[in-house]
Amino acid sequence: MHLFSSPAIHATAAPARAARILKTAAAAVVCALGVSPAFAQQRPLVTEDPETVGAGQVLVETGFDYARDAVYPVSGLEGHLLRVPLVGVSIGISSIAELQFDGGLYNRLTINRRFSAPLDGQLTVDGDRTSSVEDLVVGTKVRLMSEGGSRPGLAVRFATKLPNASNESGLGLDTTDFFASLLLAKTVESVRIVTNLGIGILGDPTRGDRQNDVLTYGVSFARAISQSAEVVGEVAGHLNTRSGVPPPGTDTRGMLRFGSRYTVGPVRADTALLVGLTTRDPGFGISAGFTYVFNAFQVP
Repeated sequence: MHLFSSPAIHATAAPARAARILKTAAAAVVCALGVSPAFAQQRPLVTEDPETVGAGQVLVETGFDYARDAVYPVSGLEGHLLRVPLVGVSIGISSIAELQFDGGLYNRLTINRRFSAPLDGQLTVDGDRTSSVEDLVVGTKVRLMSEGGSRPGLAVRFATKLPNASNESGLGLDTTDFFASLLLAKTVESVRIVTNLGIGILGDPTRGDRQNDVLTYGVSFARAISQSAEVVGEVAGHLNTRSGVPPPGTDTRGMLRFGSRYTVGPVRADTALLVGLTTRDPGFGISAGFTYVFNAFQVP
């Protein structure tokens, strides 16, 4: 975004008034670009921004996803999936580091089709619906380099997915997975571009002595259209790197998200359209939610 000022202002304004104008303009730029650390990582995107939430700050987000034609190749189920509420909490433990907790309380699959699968014999589902909780992901993010000039911001993130969703419901894999990612971001005028690249170590849900190492990726953009509103989008997922047939549930996945965000003070609302990129992903879906940031404690 370009800011223009009249030459007459520079010629006649008092120093105090000029200072107020510059301060207001700077605040408008920060808001419009959406680069405030408190809103660095933000629904409806899953690509992680290298900026952290800030020392002593807590970011709480909640929302829902609804996806049609979600496929569970390990349990042999396909149907429409509702996840609500999805909950995420990011805690700023320093100016460069944060702890993250992401999960959900209720996942419900309306079953449209059943098919033969490796663990379909473990299902305890009798009707056309099944439900469970969301797997919990515990992570930490550390910013290594702040953005400046032509230099992008840089951070690393490590996360572990815990097997909270049961495989008896057909919605869980009962595996513990580990992820490590490198995060980069750069703001150019009113557009912020974020890139994630890393590895995921995914357990084989049918065997306890085998895993699949996948390549994780994410590319997102956020385009400010006003001081409060943004248009956002991303492509994110993981790629199977194993030759031959990968372990069940660890094959290539990807999702396209396109939506908007609107910020009022410490609260931001979001909505997005979801489109699956592989035959294993949902055909399409929607997502919506809210995020709230507040100062919780003082970091010594």
